[in-house]
Amino acid sequence: MVKGLYTAYTGMINEQHRMDTLTNNLANVNTTGFKKEGTTSQSFSDILAYDIKDKSEYYLPKRMGVSNPGVKIGENYTDYSIGALHETDNTFDLALTDKGFFEIEFTDKAGNTSVKYTRDGSFTLNAQGNLVTKDGDFVLDSNGNHITLDPTQEVYINRFGQIFQNNAQQATIGVIDFENYDYLEKYGENLLQTVDGATETAATTQVLSGYLEQSNVNVVEEMVNMIAIQRQYEANQHMIKTVDGTLQIAANDLGRIS
Repeated sequence: MVKGLYTAYTGMINEQHRMDTLTNNLANVNTTGFKKEGTTSQSFSDILAYDIKDKSEYYLPKRMGVSNPGVKIGENYTDYSIGALHETDNTFDLALTDKGFFEIEFTDKAGNTSVKYTRDGSFTLNAQGNLVTKDGDFVLDSNGNHITLDPTQEVYINRFGQIFQNNAQQATIGVIDFENYDYLEKYGENLLQTVDGATETAATTQVLSGYLEQSNVNVVEEMVNMIAIQRQYEANQHMIKTVDGTLQIAANDLGRIS
């Protein structure tokens, strides 16, 4: 393969990956508590030999002793910076002022339950008086139990996440933090789950009732990045056309007997 074609091809694949990540951010600009993602890129290192059956990079097998130019897609990362707070005046809309996550008992389609984490505090009471997410999953208290309240009684939630009815504390919202967010991964529906190595720590954040945390996606910044990605993609396309033109000349004109 001509090196120029390979370099441009890998560049286009990388820009497509960046565009996919960026458009997902823009699609979630109004998603409560959403944390935007970013991408990284890596240049190909000088490697002495590849396994001849290795197709991990762009599904292309490599010969022994081959080092390819171009760009390699790196890892995605999540920006956990706190989004702006929006006042709703709804008692069960909760926002965290600092680092930390609400604890949720998630139930999958097979009926299996597990603890997930979220910054989306748009909660409500169901018909049974249980505090749940908008998807119907139970919000957990500081002891890992369901939070059950009397739907007919007024509810007050203070900055410590303590829930009161009739001047008596009923429960405390479960909020947890982690030493290293690299051990968290996204789990659809605006949730997070831990991977091996995650270490829990006590959260020092306050809980605000009547507020929701907005997405931390900056629309203007993402649109500027989109334009840059499009231009870089087009530059790689132009490079492929240029190399193709030189190959046509080499194949059709240079070998012609005049």
